[in-house]
Amino acid sequence: MAGIKSQKQYEKMTETPVAKLVVSLGIPTTIIMMITMLYNMVDTAFVGTLGTSASGATGIVFGYMAVLQATGFLFGHGAGAIVSRLLGEKRPDDASRIASTGFAAAFLMGLLVSILTLLFMNPLLRLLGSTETILPYARSYCRFIALGAPFIMGAFVLNTLLRYEGLATKAMIGMVTGGILNIGLDALLIFGLHMGTGGAGLATALSQMCSFFILLYMFLSGQAQCRLSVRNISRRAHDLLEIISVGFPSLVRQALGSLSTIVLNNLAGHYGDAAIAGMAICGRVVMFLFAFCLGMGQGYQPVCSFNYGAKKYQRVRDAYKTIIAITTVLLAALAAAAFAFAPQIVRVFRNDPEVIAIGGQALRYACLVMIVLPFNTATNMTLQSSGKSLHASITSAMRNGLFFLPVLLILSNLIGLRGIQMAQPISDVLTFLATIPFGVHYFRTLPKESTLQEA
Repeated sequence: MAGIKSQKQYEKMTETPVAKLVVSLGIPTTIIMMITMLYNMVDTAFVGTLGTSASGATGIVFGYMAVLQATGFLFGHGAGAIVSRLLGEKRPDDASRIASTGFAAAFLMGLLVSILTLLFMNPLLRLLGSTETILPYARSYCRFIALGAPFIMGAFVLNTLLRYEGLATKAMIGMVTGGILNIGLDALLIFGLHMGTGGAGLATALSQMCSFFILLYMFLSGQAQCRLSVRNISRRAHDLLEIISVGFPSLVRQALGSLSTIVLNNLAGHYGDAAIAGMAICGRVVMFLFAFCLGMGQGYQPVCSFNYGAKKYQRVRDAYKTIIAITTVLLAALAAAAFAFAPQIVRVFRNDPEVIAIGGQALRYACLVMIVLPFNTATNMTLQSSGKSLHASITSAMRNGLFFLPVLLILSNLIGLRGIQMAQPISDVLTFLATIPFGVHYFRTLPKESTLQEA
């Protein structure tokens, strides 16, 4: 029965029309992203009712969450991309070994991060950009998230493994259930039990634990092709190093995102808590809009890696064109709407004139260039899913590091707060221009199936 199930999944991933397959896998992953972004925004909106300093704490803790995501995605995307290619090569036992190793490494790393965070909470939060007025709110928020770190990182890995197997709907069930629970717990803990920002943190931790156990059940009950078990954890350093190598672009992207948030918060802090809150709200809204693009892209990743492993290179080309076309049209429409209603959107999260002015202007700048993000994202995902770790790492580093940090530092010194608001959009355009050669080179060197068949 397992062999029949594997064969059916293989046929689905390599024979279903590409556009239909990308959309069918992209819709569940987009729903996951939407729910994830929604409960992040609900956190921001609910916490915003507690005051401007409390609202600023969401931006500080968002940087900490990016650290957890960076580590979770390192092992999740690393193991997932390898697993998908191995399944495309019809090597399920090797896929199970890689999946078990990646999951175990992420959970153990989560334990270490949790302990270190609890021991060094105050200096960490100050490093993340917290002011003395924001610190009590950020500490209350972060404490519970730190306790849940192993489960948060473990859930990232399990979700990613299911997606890379082509089981996006099963991944959606686990993540959406946790997301909906988070929204309900936010209201109960923040307002019903008057826990303030601590309630937001506890809601996030409990909901992520719920997602973790649901996703783990998918594997333990045999609903996935990979078998997670202690016996399958590799003792070979090579396997762990390969996971880290392939997942490194995700670590770079997320780690630089966290570093960028730290630098942004510290620079915005010179203009008061309202500036930190306004930029944090802008960041959450941009991520919510970008989640449509990212969600569809995550549906594209297993199509790319599975067919690359199966040597179905024309399907890789077709999937790449499909995902760029879909996400460009979608994101252009969303960006236009957000540009038109930017102040009203920010007001939902914090009805403070100064926060609205700062966040609304930053959001409009971001919307002007949002149309370049689909190409940047699809190209980076293609490189990583195909195992081109070096090129994927370089393109990952561009948006939040190689371009953003220098632009942010230069413009903040030249034109102050306006420069902080404009830094990310300018970085996005520079990333687009620099990514073009990587995409062209990849597809020029990708084998043609006709040549392969003749050989």
